[in-house]
Amino acid sequence: MNKNAPGLEICPASYEDCHWLHELAQLRAKNEELKHLVTKDPLTGLFNYRYFKEILGNEIQRSIRSGKPLSLILVDLDHFKSINDRWGHEAGNQTLKTIASLFRLELRQSDIICRYGGEEFTILLPQTALPIAVKVAERLRLSIAHTQIEFEDQVFNLTASFGAGVYQQANEYTEDGFVDTVDQYLYQAKEQGRNQVCHLDFDKLKPLTAVSTDEKAALLKRRKDD
Repeated sequence: MNKNAPGLEICPASYEDCHWLHELAQLRAKNEELKHLVTKDPLTGLFNYRYFKEILGNEIQRSIRSGKPLSLILVDLDHFKSINDRWGHEAGNQTLKTIASLFRLELRQSDIICRYGGEEFTILLPQTALPIAVKVAERLRLSIAHTQIEFEDQVFNLTASFGAGVYQQANEYTEDGFVDTVDQYLYQAKEQGRNQVCHLDFDKLKPLTAVSTDEKAALLKRRKDD
């Protein structure tokens, strides 16, 4: 017994079979479960909108400190409502889960994939310049277009529209401003016929871009990974 706290049992430090240790382990497991529920989308298993809003600020600050670019891709599945209308919401759910699995397969572990809401997704690519991010988006666009969605006895395809942008040290975007800028390119892709990637003209990046040796190495590594 602890003399300073009557009634409170204290297990010896060397005593492994201690009920307090078991309770502590259970509390930690419960906390991890709650954290998972708060940050993950239950349908797709991807990070959710809340997590995206939290991590975006952290990644922007990291980009500012390191001087390395942070790219953002916004994805919207084309004519998604027609899938729900034609085959029901479960078909739509299966579509979202299939696309989420495709993203996990195609992207790096360091890339942050979130379900932004409905049929929209966000992808943060740390230490990635815009030209590389556009190549990644184009690869995802083609993969989605060539992926067959299977639901019960139905097999169908769909396409997606993409907007891509980059945060660099010279930018003066707020977090919301950065997302809004990329969202404008996504809107442009949908207005121009969907199933395409829209982004800032690369030539406009040149005055803002000074590629260091470390950045060149990161870009080369990204190309090899792709």
